[in-house]
Amino acid sequence: MQSIDWLIILLYLVVTMGVGLHLSRKASKSLEDFFVSGRSLPWWLAGTSMAATTFSIDTPLYICGIVATRGIAGNWEWWSFGISHIVLIYIFSRLWRRSEIVTDAQLIEIRYGGKMAAILRATKAFLFAVPINCIGIGYAMLAMVKAVDALELWQSLGFDPGENLKLWSVVGVSLFVLIYCSFAGLWGVVTTDFFQFFLAIFGAIAVSIIAVNDVGGIRELLPRVQQAKEFDVLSFVPLTRGDGFLGLTWSDAAGITATTFSAYLLVQWWSFRRSDGGGEFIQRLAAAKDEAEAEKSAWCFNILNYIIRTWPWILTALVAIAVYPNLEDPELGYPKLMLDFLPPAMLGLVVASLLAAFMSTVSTSINWGASYLTNDLYLRFLRPQASQRELVFVGQIASVVVTVFGAVAAFLATDVATVFRLVIAIGTGPGLVLILRWFWWRVNAAAELAAMVTGFVIGLITSVFPGFDEIFSDFGLRLAVISSITAIVWIAVMFLTPPESDETLDEFYRRVRPGGIGWRLQQKRTGVEPSQNLAQEFLRIVAATLLLFGSMFAIGGFLLLQSLTGWIALVVAVTGGFWLRQLNKRKILPIPRPGLEE
Repeated sequence: MQSIDWLIILLYLVVTMGVGLHLSRKASKSLEDFFVSGRSLPWWLAGTSMAATTFSIDTPLYICGIVATRGIAGNWEWWSFGISHIVLIYIFSRLWRRSEIVTDAQLIEIRYGGKMAAILRATKAFLFAVPINCIGIGYAMLAMVKAVDALELWQSLGFDPGENLKLWSVVGVSLFVLIYCSFAGLWGVVTTDFFQFFLAIFGAIAVSIIAVNDVGGIRELLPRVQQAKEFDVLSFVPLTRGDGFLGLTWSDAAGITATTFSAYLLVQWWSFRRSDGGGEFIQRLAAAKDEAEAEKSAWCFNILNYIIRTWPWILTALVAIAVYPNLEDPELGYPKLMLDFLPPAMLGLVVASLLAAFMSTVSTSINWGASYLTNDLYLRFLRPQASQRELVFVGQIASVVVTVFGAVAAFLATDVATVFRLVIAIGTGPGLVLILRWFWWRVNAAAELAAMVTGFVIGLITSVFPGFDEIFSDFGLRLAVISSITAIVWIAVMFLTPPESDETLDEFYRRVRPGGIGWRLQQKRTGVEPSQNLAQEFLRIVAATLLLFGSMFAIGGFLLLQSLTGWIALVVAVTGGFWLRQLNKRKILPIPRPGLEE
């Protein structure tokens, strides 16, 4: 890297810090100002921040790794969450905003009552704030270390870095993030997220265009990619021509097994701990101006995350396979392409974009983890009478604690893709309970606690302990086993323990007004009509899913010269879009507000 590159990076850091500190006054007034921006975020800012949260420096490295080892079809490991994110738009976004919580753990003592609810809230706050959250921060830091190493940043300044120096440089960047994160709260996070996201996506697109052109264009690239691997790198799903339905048959030639693909598509998205939204997303939805803004922010996230971002990463990963077919660590293909193909100034801009992606994710994780420690542990159990100024100060201290634990996790992590799968494994299991608690009165705190702890323990055992790697070498089988054992445990616990009291259930129903037959008793007792028509929302989910995945695969099909796939996907997308438009035109009668007559 040359002086112009370092100047661009320095300019980016100065602007980011200036924006964060400028917004510090907005976050210093109260707990809600610090963690949910005073519930005043517009949809475009909340949605872009959600997308920036999932775009870290580890993401392009992770995708380079999975495309090299499992082909394009390996991306179903994260594509499958698109289904739950569509459900988030039409089912959960308005419910979360209506609940007016600061963290998703706070909902526990609104939905449940008694000592068990308090235990569940404390357990969830700790698990999500410390081990789960800090593991995520750790593998983001690990990816940053790999990028610093591959880009030879220290060497360009004349230093000979050792392992410790590279890692401490990443910890130093995290402390830099901590400064504006702890002063400006969520306002600082989401505002810097907005600029960081578009800088990061610009960098990803620039790398893909330059890299593809330098290898002779897409027509030259695709044959080289396929020759470099023994499996079908370019297949979107594990299907090949055969004697099955529509002339297709299941095959393992695509890089992932049919079992793993089926688990991604049929199990993972609803079984994962974010089946009803997820902590960081809920923080943005709770911070939106109103319910309509929350729904639009969820749509904004889906478009940016799946339609806009997918293919620049995959194209770059394909170039990395062609250019570095024997790379020992395929995750390093992305930064190596940057170093080998980008000219001065452009290299500095793209490095700044990766830095932006890293900082957006880490700042979110710090603020999110601190919200649990402050709102759900300190305020709830230690100092219920704490002043707003004291809570803001505790939130700043909690931000430091989360950052330190994240740095410790970075020292222990070794492989981005492996850690990503660990995060999925320990979070699999409780998803169905998290969905059902909104729509069935019988789900109780004991059932959710059993699901959360069982899924975490089984996921950890099957991922970390020796011997289980061979038994569960097929990741789809591992997810199915975790989900099945967890379901058996929480269902048994639910029916062996008493339901929540009528008072608790009625109060929750009045506040959130969920739809469905699971609240018929509460509807009769309270006289309050539900705010949802679940049958109508289900049709919207199906139509929106066709629109989202059809659009994504139409772009991919045409980019990769798979014209049949592109046209079929385009027809699916247009059909889904037209259907969704018709559904949105249907007149919905206004629902009486609680306490008012029609």
